[in-house]
Amino acid sequence: MTTKEIYELSVQMGMKSDLRGLTKVKKYLKRAEDCYQKLDKSAKKEFDKEKFVNPYADTRVLVDGKKKQIKKVLTGIDIDAGEVMLADKLEADLIISHHPAGKALNDLHSVMDMQVEIYANWGVPINVLDFMARKRQGEVNRRFMSYNSTRAVDAAKLLNLDMICTHTVCDNLAAEYMQKHLDKKKPEYLSEVLSAIKEIPEYSESVKINDAPEIVVGHKDNHAGKVVVSGFTGGTSLKKEIYESMIHAGIGTVIVMHIGEDHMKEAEKYHINVIIAGHMASDSLGTNLFLDKLEKNGIEVVPCSGLIRIKR
Repeated sequence: MTTKEIYELSVQMGMKSDLRGLTKVKKYLKRAEDCYQKLDKSAKKEFDKEKFVNPYADTRVLVDGKKKQIKKVLTGIDIDAGEVMLADKLEADLIISHHPAGKALNDLHSVMDMQVEIYANWGVPINVLDFMARKRQGEVNRRFMSYNSTRAVDAAKLLNLDMICTHTVCDNLAAEYMQKHLDKKKPEYLSEVLSAIKEIPEYSESVKINDAPEIVVGHKDNHAGKVVVSGFTGGTSLKKEIYESMIHAGIGTVIVMHIGEDHMKEAEKYHINVIIAGHMASDSLGTNLFLDKLEKNGIEVVPCSGLIRIKR
């Protein structure tokens, strides 16, 4: 496979596992084309036309030297100059970062649109979500304006190494896998939810390094109610006020990768149980589902930088 083919495979897998459903994802792509057609000539030059075929702005080809075939990939949750040097040392052809870098990081905020329709599918009023998402997107955009986002990308270019990032596509895979797993288990109490999460190998491995899934709001004997996988995908989390709308949608428990103190307090205020599954384990779950496909295509995978490699 070429770098471009690997990237396209990741997007394809991400779209199929998107919690919005494929029909809504395709509609989102069509809206991007419609938006482009309404722009003036100068704005069209600046538009990222990749958005016509890829709904995830935080998943992009960052360096492509047009190599014929990729034989070895170095991949991790975070890639910086150190990992790039390691890839060169290990004679990898391609670096795959889970977290976005370069232009993909700079446009991370635009991916948050998808959370509106995901939460709406769970019964949260879509008009409330629109207001929350737009305000939060502005905050996220301004936050990353101060970042030196191309450090790793620049290093990869200097060493003639291809590089892509697969953020939301792999987060989609993790979210879908976790939601289906919990729906199948039908846990009644929080303790049962926690046990079900730990059945997934990435999370049981995390227990060994003292990074276990944990109930942070609620008690193990609390009824779980409606359990949703929240904040796994869609860039980064929405405003803390989302918990007030969740309770009206009948959501009883949320499974998150990680959570801030302000969000925890808000969830507790509205009596919503929260379980932190774990950031590295959750990112590893989605990344592993993608990497399995690469290995089936004869590509050697070298994990690093927090990736808990589990093969299925």
